[in-house]
Amino acid sequence: MEPANYTRLTEFVLTGLSQTREVQLVLFVIFLSFYLFILPGNILIICTIRLDPHLTSPMYFLLANLAFLDIWYSSITAPKMLVDFFVERKRISFGGCITQLFFLHFVGASEMFLLTVMAFDRYAAICRPLHYATIMNRRLCCILVALSWLGGFIHSIIQVALIVRLPFCGPNELDSYFCDITQVVRIACTNTFPEELVMIFSSGLISVVCFIALLMSYAFLLAMLKKHSGSGESTSRAMSTCYSHITIVVFMFGPSIYIYARPFDSFSLDKVVSVFHTVIFPLLNPIIYTLRNKEVKTAMKKLVNRYILCKEK
Repeated sequence: MEPANYTRLTEFVLTGLSQTREVQLVLFVIFLSFYLFILPGNILIICTIRLDPHLTSPMYFLLANLAFLDIWYSSITAPKMLVDFFVERKRISFGGCITQLFFLHFVGASEMFLLTVMAFDRYAAICRPLHYATIMNRRLCCILVALSWLGGFIHSIIQVALIVRLPFCGPNELDSYFCDITQVVRIACTNTFPEELVMIFSSGLISVVCFIALLMSYAFLLAMLKKHSGSGESTSRAMSTCYSHITIVVFMFGPSIYIYARPFDSFSLDKVVSVFHTVIFPLLNPIIYTLRNKEVKTAMKKLVNRYILCKEK
């Protein structure tokens, strides 16, 4: 194999979500409405946690980081997808494709690691309540978040390193609306079995292992809470938080396992799952969490009322 003779490809062509003009317009209205409605909600969550002096718990610090990563994650693919609904030939440069792929895996893996950190935070709060403030101090929270980002960066660099060394000499059409390893690998002009194996191990196996570990952790925490069900409102709040975390974990890891923990063959549900995985669920995750948290909802109402009253004055 002589990569210099093959890697002359300068762009990829995306098939998009639909070839029908009417369907594309309907999808554009749906996704744009959803994006513009949910995006400000996530920004409001971050602003509320930053500005409200009562939301200083490590849990809220981690939630703000989750909202930030989810905004970033969905914005990697959504803007171009919306623009491409009005473009006859949907193109993306080779460099743009690699950049999109890099940030998709960088932010996605960082979020997975952050969800693991949030599970540890709940363990410390429920099982070691007297030492919670000492264990989950601000310095440790910052270190854990930084390690989550570092883990995501290392994971993404591995994916990019495997992709850029592949030769591309034939068709340049990707059956998707964005660039990802599962589509790019399929059109390489060489046997990609070793690369696929590494990618499945890196993305798929990590997703499966983290998913099972997180579910077992929350099952353990819920069992602990049920033993102390007579503790009243604090126990009920802790259980509600755990259920919210479990919902987020399922939304994040379920599609990821479907996409990456299998051979990179094409299936009919791939595009549907990808849309939920890259656009819809990331924006919904913090909202789902916040709807079950009275303190955040109360703080958000105060923040909105404060700005409304200021404008009225």
